[in-house]
Amino acid sequence: MSNQIPKLKIPIWWQRIQWILDPVGYLEAAKREGFDFFQAEVVGFGNGLIFVDQPEAIQYIFTHDRGEFLAPGEANSLLRPLLGDFSVILLEGEQHKKRRRLLMPPFHGERLQVYGDLVKRITVEAVERQPLNRVFQARQLTQEISLQVIMQTVFGLCDGERYQRIKQLLISLIDIFRSPVSSSFIFFTFLQRNWGPWARFMRRRQDLYDLLDLEIEERRCDSAQSRFDILSLLMSARDESGEALTNQELQDELITLLFAGYETTASALAWALYWIHRDPRVKEKLLEDIAKLNPNYTSTDLMHLSYLNAVCNETLRIYPVAMLTFPRIAQKEIKLANYTIEPGTPVMGNIYLLHHREDLYPNPDQFRPERFLERNYGPYEFLPFGRGARSCIGEALSQFEMKLVLVTMLQNYEFALADSKPELPQRRGVTLAPNRGVPFKLTGYHRNDETANYLSSVQLNEH
Repeated sequence: MSNQIPKLKIPIWWQRIQWILDPVGYLEAAKREGFDFFQAEVVGFGNGLIFVDQPEAIQYIFTHDRGEFLAPGEANSLLRPLLGDFSVILLEGEQHKKRRRLLMPPFHGERLQVYGDLVKRITVEAVERQPLNRVFQARQLTQEISLQVIMQTVFGLCDGERYQRIKQLLISLIDIFRSPVSSSFIFFTFLQRNWGPWARFMRRRQDLYDLLDLEIEERRCDSAQSRFDILSLLMSARDESGEALTNQELQDELITLLFAGYETTASALAWALYWIHRDPRVKEKLLEDIAKLNPNYTSTDLMHLSYLNAVCNETLRIYPVAMLTFPRIAQKEIKLANYTIEPGTPVMGNIYLLHHREDLYPNPDQFRPERFLERNYGPYEFLPFGRGARSCIGEALSQFEMKLVLVTMLQNYEFALADSKPELPQRRGVTLAPNRGVPFKLTGYHRNDETANYLSSVQLNEH
């Protein structure tokens, strides 16, 4: 085998256009050429980028990402205009490790159970607002749920004029990049000028930062408040030298959590609802699994539902919301899988192609949760949240939220797909989302006692 990394036969100009407008089409075309490694001519990651989908090679890269390979924040500079200079994603070296240590605690352990009741209430309230037997987009519903979870668990806001303004700005910021064409502003820096969608984005981003600054300053002045949202926890956190995060650092991390947690969770939930209701057999088996829960179930109980876990994993496998890992940069000449990687070369794990390898996932285009019950996939064979030094900080919270929302919806309501047309993946910013948003209908109610009591207590209007 040649030591040279192969190149695709697809013309470079078409690769760059297709990566923006039809990334799945681009990756499927690459898959047909049959390479585990290939040089990708895509926009936004520098020259000579290599995509890798061989599990053993990905493991080597990710377990050497502070030695032979580095995971520098500057390699993610494409995201700087979205996330700011002080986002953990853009930080380097020791500063990056310190920031991760500050950010990790609110997303794990007992905090998940604290957020659990909140997620259930948000889900019930969002579904109850849907008219019966009227078509809506499932993704709009999951966006509303995901946004409310972000607003309350991360920002600690649930009402008031500032809450409404921040909510509107968050929605408008994300929706600017809702199509492949508008997403091109992220990848082509020459489009980032003071006009059109980019100018609107920057104005709204500054408005949001101004509001967040007011919120942070008010909380700094009100030390008597006892709050458990992630913003308050981050404000009270200190590093080893006793330093707290500045307002700018807090703002950038909040925006990072928004982009990393809102769009991704909303799309993953919409995909899950699509697949569950597309195949009656999947829905039936999932309902049987959920029926095992007792009324006072915990986050640990959710994690023990094997078929629910399998459905969520298969959802994240077949159309992973994030198609790629963060880049790693070779620090010296490296021999890997009979190829030579030159110093300074950016290398990215290709999550989509990894999740569609026939040798790992037979009939990879088929939604079949059972594959996760029949085989224990290794950490470098299934990696929807990345791995290594740049893995997703909110992985545990995201998985918990996804499972809890699905359980709450299926325990209390009946839904149906509005038509039989297939959903196809479409670029939405740097993520993959259902192109039609999953046309959906609420067709009935079978509220459990907990939900009925909650609805009675808050006097929500029933349909």
